[in-house]
Amino acid sequence: MTQPVVRESGGLGIPAGERASRFQRFMWRRSTLAVVLVLPLVIIITGLVVYPFFYSLYLSTLNRRETQFVGLGNFRFLFNRDTFWMVVRQSVLFALTAVAFKAMIGFVLAHVINVLPDKRQRLWRGMMLVPWVMPPALSTLGWWWLFDPTYSAFNWILGTLFGAHVAWLSDPGWARFSVILVNVWYGAPFFLIMYLAALKSVPPDLYEAADIDGASAVQKLRHVTLPMMRNIISITVLFSTIVTFANFDIVRVLTQGGPRNTTHLFGTWSFKIGIEGGDVPLGASVSLFMFPILAVLAFFILRNVRKRTAEV
Repeated sequence: MTQPVVRESGGLGIPAGERASRFQRFMWRRSTLAVVLVLPLVIIITGLVVYPFFYSLYLSTLNRRETQFVGLGNFRFLFNRDTFWMVVRQSVLFALTAVAFKAMIGFVLAHVINVLPDKRQRLWRGMMLVPWVMPPALSTLGWWWLFDPTYSAFNWILGTLFGAHVAWLSDPGWARFSVILVNVWYGAPFFLIMYLAALKSVPPDLYEAADIDGASAVQKLRHVTLPMMRNIISITVLFSTIVTFANFDIVRVLTQGGPRNTTHLFGTWSFKIGIEGGDVPLGASVSLFMFPILAVLAFFILRNVRKRTAEV
């Protein structure tokens, strides 16, 4: 009689012919294995996101010395300050303008690269991603040299050609323009790579059917490309808006919030008040104002994404 072959499969495997232990059966379940694999990520998110958020809520209810509970006193104090509302307007202007230009530039560049041959696509893709993969503080320092009032390359070109000189970082209007320009330069490659991936996923049959129906390039863009890219566009805009709203590096390196606090965002003003000014509870209150704005934005965008997914 042939002896049965006993086969073992590894650490969580069950030897043939033997009854698995209770612990092995428990660990072999898919739900248990999923929880074990996800647990390190949950711990990291809890330690780096959830705990700091609730601790910020706690700090925002304390006085400057963190010895007395003041409730909503810090928020009432901020509502009565003109600088706070200027920071709110600047943050909204910065985020909306920068995200809009990044989305448009990324959309155009994605279509341009998509029609190139494969070899050229790889070349241009790599070149376009350089601003995005560079550390933002380092690249912003390079831009600061370009805007420097004494050694500005931009002013040298303008002075040579037109005899003009621009106060890039000392005039409020030009300072806002400068920080938005640097953010667009840094973030547009992210839109490019996301939109390019979405374009690659559009079935070529749809374009062939549109050609047979006599559709123009604009009609194919409107009725084929945009409907197939809507979800990717929404998610990319949402992610970029969150990152842009919370931007710190560019403003901190380029203008430090000046001139006269006109380029401060929530993150930089919170740092100035809480860390440099020594009022950590008030700084925490400033940073918390980003949460309801971004939460409402995320709710509406993700709801539209779910609706479109359900329709498909």
